[in-house]
Amino acid sequence: MTESLSHQLAQLEQKFAAMGQDMTSYLEGLLQADYLTYWDYIHLETLLSLQNPKTAYPDELIFVTYHQITELYFKLVRHEIAQIAHAEPLTTSFFTARMQRVNRYFKLLEESFEVMIMGMEREQFLKFRMALLPSSGFQSVQFREIEIVSTDFRNLLISAPEYPAYVSDLYEYLYWKLGATELATQQKTLTLRQFDQHYKASLIRLAEDYEAKNLNHRFLHLVSSGQASTELVNVLREYDWRVNIRWKLAHLRSAVQYLHKEPEDIKATGGTNWQTYLPPVQQKRTFFPSLWSADELQHWGRSAELPV
Repeated sequence: MTESLSHQLAQLEQKFAAMGQDMTSYLEGLLQADYLTYWDYIHLETLLSLQNPKTAYPDELIFVTYHQITELYFKLVRHEIAQIAHAEPLTTSFFTARMQRVNRYFKLLEESFEVMIMGMEREQFLKFRMALLPSSGFQSVQFREIEIVSTDFRNLLISAPEYPAYVSDLYEYLYWKLGATELATQQKTLTLRQFDQHYKASLIRLAEDYEAKNLNHRFLHLVSSGQASTELVNVLREYDWRVNIRWKLAHLRSAVQYLHKEPEDIKATGGTNWQTYLPPVQQKRTFFPSLWSADELQHWGRSAELPV
């Protein structure tokens, strides 16, 4: 037995002893266990069984698969932000490194949107989309969670009452609700009513939980303690730009590609008012208002280029 192997066994024995467990029993279990395979590790068969188109149109498989891939990237974004939120102490280098990861995820998401914009036949899309009513990408709760954990809750509101007010009181003022109104009646769409019924309580709890640990709050704490670096500022500006301008412009391009039709636009599957909801120049939504000049905020979304 080599010295290295002996050292590793001693470490294992200490680990199991600390938990009141017998190491030899676990080693016996290891002897009996089969080798791990790639397909078992990632649950390949299960993963490939999750794409279930509702129609016979071939391009619907592209549509559902792309959205599932997007949700997996959103899961990674949430994973990185949660690490920043709970890091104690939070260092500038850790914050920066995790946000660089997040920016890479959103860069890949933006680039992959070509699959949606150019990768399906418009005629097929306009047919199979009718079988998906009233579901909509608007109902992606993970994207709403990303917004909530990224900034102070009030930065996501429109015409909200002044303090004091509980998150539960402010929920109805979330900016995205304006985009989920019936085009004809201006009433809440079924898409929004379904979403609120399913997720409202959990989103309110998330906002309350992240009130003092969202990305903007944690950044401002580093600023107040003199720890924020130029590199961190730059990656947070990039993140704001990628999510609130580039990502939403990609959605807008897709909507125009498939839903724009003269003399009137085709309604989105959820009945959402995408013409005014999607353009970032309309929303002017930012996670880190202190990182942008008054001029940059005034012209927010008018250019797809990151201000330098």
